[in-house]
Amino acid sequence: MALGFVRPARPEDAGEIARIQLATWRTAYRRMFPAHVLANLDEAYLARGWSEAIEAPPSPRHRVLIAVEQSESAQTVVGFAASGPADEQALAPEEPPLPDSVAAITDVLVEPRWGRRGHGSRLLAATVDLWREDGFASAVAWAYDADDVMKKFLGATGWEPDGAARALDVDDMLVNQLRLHVALDQP
Repeated sequence: MALGFVRPARPEDAGEIARIQLATWRTAYRRMFPAHVLANLDEAYLARGWSEAIEAPPSPRHRVLIAVEQSESAQTVVGFAASGPADEQALAPEEPPLPDSVAAITDVLVEPRWGRRGHGSRLLAATVDLWREDGFASAVAWAYDADDVMKKFLGATGWEPDGAARALDVDDMLVNQLRLHVALDQP
């Protein structure tokens, strides 16, 4: 396991988060999405969105965390997680709102070249700790049906499908997702 840590994202991290998101999507999702969709993603646009999420979150319970790999000579941002109270983005089609006690993780990504070094586990553990502090009782996350890595990662920490499903329309191609959930019992 690599030496690393997790900390809250700072405004100056937005560009690195966007770069990691883009690199990860273009690698991990290259067989799920049309190539031209991934090629046309705009890193500057993503960075502006992350800057807003960091500097002006919708609530104090919305957070962006980053994973940092530490070596003797440098610290490198290698992944991130974003979460908050479950909102309409956490819902399946025509589903009523989820209770206020449910959190949602919207992103947890580690750049592929830094994978399998414990960064994703540290990000998820730090996120769960914050959810517990905020009084959440459970959490949900969407995973692409074809993303076996994410489903296995979440499943190894107790997340299970809750029966909800949806399909995203990506340039006239439907990409299926399933929702996973976990209870946040105190350790």
